Amino acid sequence: MRFLLALGLSAAALAEDWPQFRGPTGQGHSTERGLPLEWSERKNIVWKTPVPGRGWSSPAILGDRIWITTATEPEGIAALGNVILRGRSLRAIALDRETGRIVVNVEVLRLTDAGAMHAKNSHASPTPVLEGDRVYVHFGAHGTAALSSSGQIVWKTRLPYDHLHGTGGSPVLYGDLLILSCDGVDVQYVVALDKRTGQIRWKTPRKGYMAFSTPLVIRAAGRDQVVSPGAYRTVAYDPETGREIWSVSYGDGFSNVPRPVYGQGLVFLCSGFNQADLLAVRPDGAGDVTASHVAWRSRRSIPLTPSPLVAGEELYIVSDNGIATCFDARTGKVNWRERLEGSHSASPLFAEGRIYFLNEDGESVVIEAGKVFRKLSMNKLDGATLASMAVSGGSLFVRGEKYVYRIAAGK
Repeated sequence: MRFLLALGLSAAALAEDWPQFRGPTGQGHSTERGLPLEWSERKNIVWKTPVPGRGWSSPAILGDRIWITTATEPEGIAALGNVILRGRSLRAIALDRETGRIVVNVEVLRLTDAGAMHAKNSHASPTPVLEGDRVYVHFGAHGTAALSSSGQIVWKTRLPYDHLHGTGGSPVLYGDLLILSCDGVDVQYVVALDKRTGQIRWKTPRKGYMAFSTPLVIRAAGRDQVVSPGAYRTVAYDPETGREIWSVSYGDGFSNVPRPVYGQGLVFLCSGFNQADLLAVRPDGAGDVTASHVAWRSRRSIPLTPSPLVAGEELYIVSDNGIATCFDARTGKVNWRERLEGSHSASPLFAEGRIYFLNEDGESVVIEAGKVFRKLSMNKLDGATLASMAVSGGSLFVRGEKYVYRIAAGK
């Protein structure tokens, strides 16, 4: 019995954390083994927990807790003259990883009027960022906060901008900084907050329009860079100071959602609506590198919402209407292009030599990673699924419209 208990504790201690949007590196990679290949509502479900309200933040996992955000409608609806103001309670929720039980459910912000948003969006779409005893949550222009792991609010701040269609991009941690892209229809800037106090450490304005992307911190050309896609151009900043290092322009692209990825010496990014391009950019330049550092570009079946995925020598994308493409990451040569089922918003996941795709109708296609398309399984859960998968403890975690699932082999 003691041996089995120790074995269980050892497995829990070795479980991979998934502390931000798209995992430890922010690029959708998992090192876990023994992940399930098949599942349904009646197969391989460890637990299924209903969560209140509406939100499309992806699960973030640290230790034995899974964090998401949600927006519930408080009792009572305020009125201003003839206008009905629909309030929202913006909340942080933690679930126990082993049991699925909700252990924290705390209101972070209370809004009298939450404003308009896109039909596919929510008032709680950015994914929390976890580190130590801190949980960092972002609700766009409505507010940003740090909580303790027990749910106590440490600090709150507000970064004003008009995101029009609702919030989208998630924060990223770098040293003692919490870095966010704030691209509205009125003002656009990238900002770094002191993660201990919420005070602004640097703020760099930029010209553009609305965008909803999450920055990515990379190490390239002998220095750290925070790559932040925005309307009309992507900029790499010095994460310590906010000084611009390089930028690449792409014409009329805006409302960018996909997070960039980095591999094979290239940054891969999507240009957004109106001009949906995929660009592969060498991150060793300075200033405007549009004419000098774009290694290759593609304009066919480019995602507007799901992020790219680089795994080994290949780059994978899936368009919003379900066209999946595998490129040679270094050259842009197309290895294969296949139609998957349904519409896609979630970003793909790489684990155990497999690529996991999740569409908006709860359907997942799992393929073998490689230059030849080989489907391994197709799985189905009930309800809508726009959030990206998370991985920990040999399990997949899926956030649906009404439930959070833990999925594991042999359950």
